[in-house]
Parts: sequence; structure tokens; C-alpha cells
Amino acid sequence: MKTLTRDEARRQTAGGAAALYIALALLAAMPFFLLVVDYLGAGTAAEKVALIVANYANMYAMYLVTYVFYGIALGVVAFALYDRMRAHAPATMRMGTAIALLWAFALVASGMIFNYGMTTIVALNKADPAQAQAAWLGIEPVAQALGGAGGELLGGLWILVVSIVALRSGALSKPLGWFGVAVGATGLASVVPPLHDAALAFGLMLIAWFAWLGAALAKTKAPPAAAESRAAT
Repeated sequence: MKTLTRDEARRQTAGGAAALYIALALLAAMPFFLLVVDYLGAGTAAEKVALIVANYANMYAMYLVTYVFYGIALGVVAFALYDRMRAHAPATMRMGTAIALLWAFALVASGMIFNYGMTTIVALNKADPAQAQAAWLGIEPVAQALGGAGGELLGGLWILVVSIVALRSGALSKPLGWFGVAVGATGLASVVPPLHDAALAFGLMLIAWFAWLGAALAKTKAPPAAAESRAAT
């Protein structure tokens, strides 16, 4: 990795903090959606709407944390990795960063659609439960598709790209690079309909990858002001 300026080193630290946030958000989402609100276990529109009405505030907050804020943090991580590796593969890293930003946009959009959709459904359910259920059948697929329910194409592709660049450049440790290749390949595999369940493995691996990446980025040290001044002259 090239010598960083103080501003670049600060952006690496910010990227590390953002990656650790993502890992913690994903870790918090697992027990929430499995134990507190078993949304995945709801099989009908009536059951889903009932869960939303009963847990509206908690679900709204969780979707903010795990989709909207996650997407924003993802953009910070993407730019930190771009700074770290652009000198080694500028064209590839520009492409990878564009993919990451598309993923970030999709996650933010998914969370906002889901939350506003829930707000609409809660109000509609008071007047017409049947109409609320019908409306949710139209809202949910859009939010879930943006969130990666059809396969983790964007996330898998971005992680695969940056991991390959990291392995070739030495910008990150080789174990982290190879683990990233495995994570990315798992995400891409989930796009194939018979392999959709690979998304579950991708989600678990993603927690470890972001935690590991966050620790690596957070260790970046800013150069002393005198050394930076000499490098600039």
C-alpha cells in the first residue's frame, strides 16, 4: 500500500468504523428477525401484516439500522477501499466502487420502501385489513428485491473484485483477501435459483468479513505531520 496522507489515513479509520458498524448491525438483525419478530416464518399476507402492526416501531428502527444506515456506511467503506487500492488497479477499483455504490443505493432504497410501506399498511389496516394485505403483497417484493432477496449479485461482485485486487496488491492481508474471495463467490452463487439458500451463508460470512476488514482499516496510522510535509515537498 502506498504512503497515505493524514486525510487519507483518517478516511481509512472512518472506513474501518463504518465496516464495524455494518458487522454489528448485521449481528443485531439475526436474533431480532429470528427470535423477536419471526417475519421469515410468516407464510401469508395476513400473518405478515399482523406482525408489522404488532411490531411496527421496532421493525421500523431495525430497518433503519440494517438497511438505510447500513447503505450509507457501505459507501464510506467503498471509498476507503478505493483510496487504499486505487494506485494498484485504478480502472478495476473505479468499477468496484461503482458496484458498491449501486449496492448501497439499493439497500437504502429497500429500507426506505419497507419502512414507508409499513407506515402505509399500519394506517390502512385500521380501515380495511383485506386491502392492507393486498397492498403489502405489492410493496414487499419491491423492497425485498432491492435488498438482495433474489440473490446477492451486487454485494458478492463488489467483495470479489476488491478481494482480488487486495490479493494482487498486498493492500490487505492474504487471509482476509482469500476469505473475501470465498464471501464474494458465495454471494454470486446465491443468484442462481437452485442456490438461493447460499444467501444465508453469505450473510453469516459477511458479518465476519466486515468485522475483519473494519479491524484492518481501523489500524491505519496517520503519518506524523513532519513526515507528511517532507513527502509533499
